Amino acid sequence: MRRSAIKAASKELERIDNVFYTYANTTSGVIDPEGIERLCADMEVDPTDVRVLMLAWKMRAEKQGYFTLEEWRVALKALRADSLSKLKKALPELEKEVRRPSNFVDFYSYGFKYCLTEEKQKSIDIESICQLIHIILGSQYQAQVDSFVEYLKTQSDYKVINMDQWMGFYRFCDEISYPDLSNYDPELAWPLILDNFVEWVREKQS
Repeated sequence: MRRSAIKAASKELERIDNVFYTYANTTSGVIDPEGIERLCADMEVDPTDVRVLMLAWKMRAEKQGYFTLEEWRVALKALRADSLSKLKKALPELEKEVRRPSNFVDFYSYGFKYCLTEEKQKSIDIESICQLIHIILGSQYQAQVDSFVEYLKTQSDYKVINMDQWMGFYRFCDEISYPDLSNYDPELAWPLILDNFVEWVREKQS
């Protein structure tokens, strides 16, 4: 690497760090929920916008509502965004990247893991799942999501959803013809919650 290139790279990193420290909590040295809210306001993006979760995915952020300097650098270097305006302009490209089938499954599973806030937590309560599923899949599979959310809110067998059930619902959206459900085969290894959901949908249709 030539000297000038090294200098440019360190200048870029300095600018990326400067944006980070604009939003970081001065005591903890990380961007906390308050900092994320300010960042969203400056980017003119709602904190519940799926692109905020996409940004967290790009950072491989480990803790919900917190971005470390290291995580921030990983994402902003990859997005070539060393200023707030560049970060804002990078969001549509980031969304395109996430929506590629090869990345989307990883993003979908990351969304679940990102919401596990307690140590050794393996499942998420129904209310949070309903919000999360709307954010991640709502624009792509609205009919399926609306129906599944309605089912989750009316049933009483499940209080929480685990990773297997979460991934199963994406597979359901991706593979099953909806609303006729003609290619749904309960003999295939679907999580039981989806068998119950399909039964519920069919009862409503009849």
